[in-house]
Amino acid sequence: MPNIKTLLLAALLAASGVAQAHGDADHAKKPAAVIKEQKDWGIAGDAKAAKRTVEVKMLDSMRFSPDRLEVKQGETVRFVVRNDGKVMHEFVIGTKAENDEHAALMIKFPNMEHDAPYMAHVAPGKTGEIVWTFNRAGEFDFACLIAGHYQAGMVGKIVVAAR
Repeated sequence: MPNIKTLLLAALLAASGVAQAHGDADHAKKPAAVIKEQKDWGIAGDAKAAKRTVEVKMLDSMRFSPDRLEVKQGETVRFVVRNDGKVMHEFVIGTKAENDEHAALMIKFPNMEHDAPYMAHVAPGKTGEIVWTFNRAGEFDFACLIAGHYQAGMVGKIVVAAR
């Protein structure tokens, strides 16, 4: 049974709009207006600027295919993420530290919804899309942060080569 601190945190998150039920809804489609916020791993990209499309499959074996991607600093990539499984999966780009923290929250609040331009929550048999500009060099991760999936190794690596 949750303690009072957990219940208060959940209530605060819900009231702030940060937490909503995941459910079985398909959250792959993004709202028309994307908020562009600089992250350590880049910024939301413009679809017209994407010169490259990368398809990533999400599998019930708790793996991505491919699980390693290489891009160039400044490149805008359109990710088409396809859920080839029978359970919900998601594709979240971030740093290992950010994904570790988010995965821990997902265990505590498995119904937490998150909607940001670097995330796609995709129902079985469906496809989602992310357009992202990698304006910072480095090694970043992508992961499925649904409780248990991340812990089972559903992660991949994006290497952004400096200009």
